[in-house]
Amino acid sequence: MSEYTELKAQIAKLQEQAEEARRAELEAVLADIRRKIVEYGLTAQDLGLSVVRRGRPPKKEPLPPIYQDPKSGSTWSGRGKPPKWIAGKNRERFLISQAHS
Repeated sequence: MSEYTELKAQIAKLQEQAEEARRAELEAVLADIRRKIVEYGLTAQDLGLSVVRRGRPPKKEPLPPIYQDPKSGSTWSGRGKPPKWIAGKNRERFLISQAHS
């Protein structure tokens, strides 16, 4: 067997030994971490870990209105499907005065 092949075999054996040592130490390390989390009342945020939230994303605040129907007073933010009172018409005449600035 060549020296290179022997060294590769030794590396593989050492990697196995290192992984076994890691697994053996991991349980003790995790137990110690869990004990300290409970002892000090630490949260994921305290540890700098991001909390993954499942389910629906939080609702976004509605956008401010840009257009207003002078007849009914109805407003529209300019996003999504346009309401019937503005659809197909020149939108400039429905602009709310603050939107000009």
